Amino acid sequence: MRSRYCAYTLGLINYLVSTTLPAQQAMLDTQAMALWSQSSQWLGLSIDRSLGGEPGSSRAQVTFTARWADPDGSQHSHQECSEFQKLGDRWFFIDPNHRLKAGRNEPCPCGSGRKFKQCCSG
Repeated sequence: MRSRYCAYTLGLINYLVSTTLPAQQAMLDTQAMALWSQSSQWLGLSIDRSLGGEPGSSRAQVTFTARWADPDGSQHSHQECSEFQKLGDRWFFIDPNHRLKAGRNEPCPCGSGRKFKQCCSG
């Protein structure tokens, strides 16, 4: 989560795309991401809680609060509980704005090799 926040502060949109679940990458609005990244003054990130992510696990959750200011100086904060999926030796962000779709008994489109109902369906 920290690396993704830093990528927003530095305008590294390609990194944000590459660390999003591969099955969701084509759905991302990279122009909107770049505009938000460049027009915001980034004020900080707090990691509130993390679950999972230990050796041998393939799922994790990170609850965080990100703070930023718009060009007019108005300050904002956003709290979210983000989901991550480990594929191979890399962790990927599961974008909640782009739900994966598949039949419950079909392979999960995230590439984990598990059935959708046991992976990213919910």
